[in-house]
Amino acid sequence: MTLPSTDTEAWIRTYHQGPDGRLRLLCFPHAGGSASFFFPVSAQLAPDVDVRAVQYPGRQDRRAEPNIDNVPDLADAIRDAVLPLAEGPLAFFGHSMGAVLAYEVALRLEEAGAPPLARLFVSGRRAPSRHRETTVHQRDDRGVVEELRHLSGTRSDLLSDPETLEMILPAVRNDYRAIETYRPAPGRTLTCPIAAYVGDSDPQVTIDEAGAWAGHTSGAFELRVFRGGHFYLTDHAGDVVRVLSDDLAGLPGR
Repeated sequence: MTLPSTDTEAWIRTYHQGPDGRLRLLCFPHAGGSASFFFPVSAQLAPDVDVRAVQYPGRQDRRAEPNIDNVPDLADAIRDAVLPLAEGPLAFFGHSMGAVLAYEVALRLEEAGAPPLARLFVSGRRAPSRHRETTVHQRDDRGVVEELRHLSGTRSDLLSDPETLEMILPAVRNDYRAIETYRPAPGRTLTCPIAAYVGDSDPQVTIDEAGAWAGHTSGAFELRVFRGGHFYLTDHAGDVVRVLSDDLAGLPGR
């Protein structure tokens, strides 16, 4: 098994090419997710926004690389891959575990002297300051599958297929371990504006917990509430992309 690559091209996927100088929106997938989850977002926002997505090791075309089972090391590796993109207008969008990773990478970029993000979008995740004790990564395979069914993030027919489960469960369990053992370092806040997106019936995060992201930046904060559960952004994709496009409209590079 090879070590995780540090090359930008290994970590970042681009699905729709367009003119230079556009705002770049870098998307961070949920636990067990992959970069292709954001292909529809890229298709709908192109060519006005240069949508790119992070591909974590241990899945899809990076299955030969070992998973990284903790947020600090994963955020460090992503920061190194993202630094070349920080020279132009850049925003992050992260869903669930991806929201925490986007936040941690944004902190690392600011600490490295990179310009602050145009905006950080955090979706389907309570603020780091609002901890819940969860142990999904310690369950057996059946318990992990039950959690996935509960969140409705994976098609139910795929969760009944043994070959599919054999392929996806290692990455899912790894990512749950990373996010469930994550503890934010105290006293660190961003300067960039944050927009929190949340479903009104998400079992993973309340509207109040999403609103607590306001305490993680010295910049502006906005809260957007959508109909739906943890994967509101797939169940109501059209509404979400329209709001996201509006929120991106006033940023540099648009």
